[in-house]
Amino acid sequence: MLKEVKCTKFHDDDFVESKHGVVKEEPLSIFVNGRHFVTTMISPQMKKEFVIGHLFSEGIIRDVEELESLQIEESIANVIISSPLKVLTAKKLIVSGCGGGTSFLDESKLPEVSSDLKIDAYEVFEAVKSISGSDLHRITGGVHVVGLFNRGGRICISEDIGRHNALDKVIGYGLTENIDFEDTFVACTGRISSEMALKCSVANIPVVASRGATTSLAIEIAEKTGLCIIGFVRGERMNVYTNGKRIAATMPHPE
Repeated sequence: MLKEVKCTKFHDDDFVESKHGVVKEEPLSIFVNGRHFVTTMISPQMKKEFVIGHLFSEGIIRDVEELESLQIEESIANVIISSPLKVLTAKKLIVSGCGGGTSFLDESKLPEVSSDLKIDAYEVFEAVKSISGSDLHRITGGVHVVGLFNRGGRICISEDIGRHNALDKVIGYGLTENIDFEDTFVACTGRISSEMALKCSVANIPVVASRGATTSLAIEIAEKTGLCIIGFVRGERMNVYTNGKRIAATMPHPE
């Protein structure tokens, strides 16, 4: 994930030869039933979880049972699924994401989030706080962090150059661990874009919260699907943009 490179730093009115840590970025080409599906740039950790989560959030598979095999060798992922026609019939919808992501979801057929989850405001604050201490982000300033949580706490945290990649990774982890997404919520460090809203809705994750902003299209999607979007979670403040019934204002009593 981290690579030290040479650089010249300007310090105390002079240039000094130095080194600095940068985040690794690698291509990963996914082939489904022998057909090239997508090539994306990702951080090298959790490749298996990324492939599974990406195929799921893009509507190519409905669960891990549809995966007949998954092999990853360096920059190539070869996947065999039980429904080969899904790749041929997938429809593209261009949405916002780091690096200009592409989603194969039909916006006219948006999923409905089916969940009775209701969480307390302090759980949102704690989740965002727990993803904000990334050493990799502190050193490089070049990754997004996404965490999957339930009312019991942290399930999985992932770091990646793209926030949508990191989201796919935690979704993939949840699928491999048989996690019931309707009882979970997501915290992230980056902007909540339309692509993030779509992926959460497809996974049936009812709440997504971020330290950052959201977009108008993400809000429109969330209003239609039942997703709760929360932005600018900082200190003890937050903006709840959609489906606020999922968030209670209760905070823990001081001891």
